[in-house]
Amino acid sequence: MEGLSQTSVHACREDGQWMSQLPEKLWDTPLYNLALPGSHDTMTYCLDKNSPVSGNESKVVKFLNKCMPCIVHPIIMKWSTTQVLTVTEQLEAGVRYLDFRIAHKANDPSMNLYFVHMVYTTITVQDILCEVLRWLETHPWEVIILACRNFDGLSKKQHCHLIACIKETFQCKLCPRNVVPTLRTMWQCGHQVILSYEKDVEVEEHCELWPAIPYWWGNKTTTRALIHYLEHMKRKGRPETFFVAGINLTENLRYILVHPFGSLKKMTLRSLPCLKIWIKQQYPGPRKECINIIAGDFIGNNDFVKDVIELNTKINPPLHCQGGEQRASHSQLLQAEKNLAAVNVPWLKHPGSHKGPVNSNQGSFKDSVRKVLSISSEFHGLSKEKRTGRPCRSL
Repeated sequence: MEGLSQTSVHACREDGQWMSQLPEKLWDTPLYNLALPGSHDTMTYCLDKNSPVSGNESKVVKFLNKCMPCIVHPIIMKWSTTQVLTVTEQLEAGVRYLDFRIAHKANDPSMNLYFVHMVYTTITVQDILCEVLRWLETHPWEVIILACRNFDGLSKKQHCHLIACIKETFQCKLCPRNVVPTLRTMWQCGHQVILSYEKDVEVEEHCELWPAIPYWWGNKTTTRALIHYLEHMKRKGRPETFFVAGINLTENLRYILVHPFGSLKKMTLRSLPCLKIWIKQQYPGPRKECINIIAGDFIGNNDFVKDVIELNTKINPPLHCQGGEQRASHSQLLQAEKNLAAVNVPWLKHPGSHKGPVNSNQGSFKDSVRKVLSISSEFHGLSKEKRTGRPCRSL
């Protein structure tokens, strides 16, 4: 049954429908206790090659770019681009956390807002909000998290303009922050968007805005150092609600000088095999060392999205992650023994008399109980909607 579950998750991931196909046993799990794939610096696939350097960059970078634009600007582009898939392609691939770094261009008299990562994008924020809305309208059972961050150069007036655009675009699809965001609740209410806004004053004034989501940014140039940092953060304990474990490496000036023909993409692709192993070892859930959102660069490579989604197959309420593996508690096993003792199941009472999934060579009675618990849990997790392949809001 576990193999069937993983295959189903993988299949629906390919057409962007994986959330609607999660087993019913996860519909009442808060989204901050699920494993969600995300993209770091989502909008860098459309950086403007002719853009000035953003106002947040150092004076040295601005000076060098002004004096030697033919040399410096291509270097900036190589080390600023973190994604190649469009926002729609990322959503179709299964990404459910989008990292929006928003900015207003210096000396621009208009109210147009752009995305930024050292340089500005060619596409405006309003255009992307509309593109995301169109995708949501064709995927009514999927839920996304939009993290609006940085706000380079935004005034109070521009914050008000941005929030008004967000509310006008998504309307009732925005989930208020006083709601416990489970799939069942969000489907019932028609919510599809959790909007995180990295500005406390604005959050307090609008119930549709969620506070900033913590991002575990290692700021490391090597995979080993990054994994060490992430494990250190896990030992300290996860936040109670949404948080992001960033598996993105970060260059510095020394690294760029040592790798004159390198790029962020080359740096990232070399790290993916080791990071893939780390991802597969993780567990989603509420416990101290469990994860929630995992965000990376170049998310279309090396099955990153699929690996994160399939972590949800490890969730098996009421089992929990403990010591790196899921197991039934002693009290659960004792209760299961009592319950099964009252049921006439010959092959459980006399294991050797049945040629099915449990026999005399497969361990003790407790092992049999564990198998039954696992099989029963998987069976009950297959909702009517999953068996028929048709989601239903009659919850």
